[in-house]
Amino acid sequence: MGQAGLRGGPVTTIPAQRRPEITPGPFGIDHLLAESREKLARVSPREALALQQEGGLIIDIRPQSDRLAEGEIPGALTVERIVLEWRLDPSGGHRLDGLHPDRPVVLVCNEGYASSLAAAQAKELGLRRATDLAGGFRAWKAAGLPVTTTAG
Repeated sequence: MGQAGLRGGPVTTIPAQRRPEITPGPFGIDHLLAESREKLARVSPREALALQQEGGLIIDIRPQSDRLAEGEIPGALTVERIVLEWRLDPSGGHRLDGLHPDRPVVLVCNEGYASSLAAAQAKELGLRRATDLAGGFRAWKAAGLPVTTTAG
């Protein structure tokens, strides 16, 4: 006698499905990242610091847990990724104070991947000088630039 399934019928074995081969094309995260970075003049940690000193904004989009564990860039604004587009829309009612289309904005994540996607989106929102920090916060810290930490 065979095995019974949940409804009393025979158990059907479904063969393991192979992952379908992905054909090259204009999709996938690698393509999206490359396309985003083509729109940006990405900056080094020292270039980001210089922009900040000249009145540009550094915006840290890392989760709070990362900021607590690794530290923060002094003077950087923190904007959670979930509300970023609303805060970066230069014509929106929820925009950051002092934000305008020609103000330099440098987005920062851990290693410079999510920030590239976010910076490209910021440019589409109208921030002509939006970019991101190549290598992210970890490159900033490795360059020996100032970092604030929360005493725990």
